[in-house]
Amino acid sequence: MTARRTPLYDEHVALGATVVDFAGWDMPVRYTSDIAEHTAVRTSAGLFDLSHMGEISVRGSDAVPFLEYALVGRMGAVGLYRAKYTMLCAPDGGVIDDLVEYRRDWDHFVIVANASNKDVVLAELQARAQGFEVDIEDESATVALIAVQGPASEDIVTRMTARDEDNIAVLPYYAATSVVLAGDIHAFVARTGYTGEDGFELFVGADEAAEVWRLALAVGGDAITPCGLSARDTLRLEAGMPLYGQELSRDSTPFDAGLGRVIAFGTDANPRGDFVGRGALEAARDAGPTRTLVGLVGDGRRSPRPGYPVVDEGGNQVGVVTSGAPSPTLGRPIGMAYVPPQAAEPGTVVGIDVRGRREEMTVAALPLYRRG
Repeated sequence: MTARRTPLYDEHVALGATVVDFAGWDMPVRYTSDIAEHTAVRTSAGLFDLSHMGEISVRGSDAVPFLEYALVGRMGAVGLYRAKYTMLCAPDGGVIDDLVEYRRDWDHFVIVANASNKDVVLAELQARAQGFEVDIEDESATVALIAVQGPASEDIVTRMTARDEDNIAVLPYYAATSVVLAGDIHAFVARTGYTGEDGFELFVGADEAAEVWRLALAVGGDAITPCGLSARDTLRLEAGMPLYGQELSRDSTPFDAGLGRVIAFGTDANPRGDFVGRGALEAARDAGPTRTLVGLVGDGRRSPRPGYPVVDEGGNQVGVVTSGAPSPTLGRPIGMAYVPPQAAEPGTVVGIDVRGRREEMTVAALPLYRRG
């Protein structure tokens, strides 16, 4: 099957990007240097193409009760022009996908799904919509998503706007607004991201994506660097942000990943009705974890990789690495892993089987990096 291309594919090629197949899309893995791109986001700003992600619109008079039934979060509590991190879970509590949901109007929400899961999420939402007055539409082909992330992102995005009243500086984290960019381009801008830095994600029409990409580069100048998937992965790993297919899967519940807080069961004073997976998730909450997601920090040169066993003193596997890489910011090998609860205390030394050789790493609280 031929990989799909985002509206920015030609821009990536023109900038000399190394393009790889990612979730069925031709995506830039890097432009010049993984470390340079990573460091640019930590110190100035990085520019990312996220147009492979899925955008699913939910509209209708039953939008709130539908989403409160379909997802684990309390969607009715999301204010206008605010965002919420949530999950779509199976009836057995397994994670189908982790999502960010934006409230565009009182009866209109936009859900951003991972590229590899978009079709599954769309089908699952449509199946769960029976009996609700909602219209569910896949808008992925007509929407491009571009991220500006890093300490200089606020200044850059501000200078991309065309009107004085479009003051994105006042946006709190996980809030959004509609703006007009230079060139009379209408954009929905959210203060969200996946890097551990301050940043913004811009939703624009697919046919205007290249113009917005060039605008960001022109306005940012030396302060902004195009960044590929490799930098995005090490940034989110340092920030302790889970990746679907590694930290999250249908074989894990939100509790396993330390994300039970995203589930709203309701209270006596503010009860909540049924939602898909509620019974299984209540049972998982009450039973307590059988494994815990932790951070790992090493002193050697060899980094753990997804799938490497976590072993005890006798070499017996007790857990598994889910993510790992050299950390450009910390200058050390880092990772995330599922381990038994008794091995999850920060400071605990664990062994990682690196191709038959035991490498010791120290359990650390997540996130491994937090911006100052």
